[in-house]
Parts: sequence; structure tokens; C-alpha cells
Amino acid sequence: MSGAYSGIPLGGLKNLDEILLQSKELPWREKSLKGISEKMLWRNEETGASIALIRFAKGSGIPAPHSHASNQFMICLEGKYEYTKTGVVLTAGSFYWNPKGNVHGPAVAHEDTVVVEVYDGPHYPIKPDWYANEEDAR
Repeated sequence: MSGAYSGIPLGGLKNLDEILLQSKELPWREKSLKGISEKMLWRNEETGASIALIRFAKGSGIPAPHSHASNQFMICLEGKYEYTKTGVVLTAGSFYWNPKGNVHGPAVAHEDTVVVEVYDGPHYPIKPDWYANEEDAR
């Protein structure tokens, strides 16, 4: 496996072959929204695309309806996470796709929850007011 796909460097990395991260060894970075933390696994700074582990403490979540500037994909590794307006519930093994521009949320974690979250471009068209800084919205 190469560090490039179709000749495009992955995440700005050049001339690297395989990359291996031990996600269990990476520290969680607390976001400004209480109870939510992340481990950023990969980001393409040019496009805004990213892959991260997101942890929601029980009772935390996203407080308001919102949309994304790109497609959002999630795989729930553990826990129970609900989009309360629609009743969509992610549990271990669930795959969730939210198309670009679709309004969804609010959401709440009914248990401590960990998801793999993938965006194929930037997360938000503008920074949501529930985040205190731009890094949390990337």
C-alpha cells in the first residue's frame, strides 16, 4: 500500500508507504462541548476530509439540529447514540450515513459511546455555536 491514492498524497504526506497508528495509545482530545472527545486519525488539510474516533460520555451529544458541508459516515463501535428528532439509534456495529446538507440532530448518548466518524470534506459550512473554537468544528 502506498501513501498516495491515484497519485494524490494522503493528508499531505509524501513518499511514505504504509502508516500504522495504535489508536488505543493516542490521547483523547476534549472538545469544548462537554462530554465529547476525539482522536483524529487522519485529516486532509486541503479538502477537510477526516477520519476520527469520537467519544460521547453518557448524557452528552449535539444540542441542536444542524447540517454538514460534506457527507458524514459513522460506525458505532460501542454504546448507544440517538438522533432524537428521528429516533435513529446507533448501537455497536451500526453504520450511519448522513448526506451532505441534510439537517439532523439533536443527538444524545444514552450510554458511553465511541464511533468512527468519517467526512469526505469539511465538517460544517460555518462553526456551530456550541463549539468554542474552530478546531472543534473541523
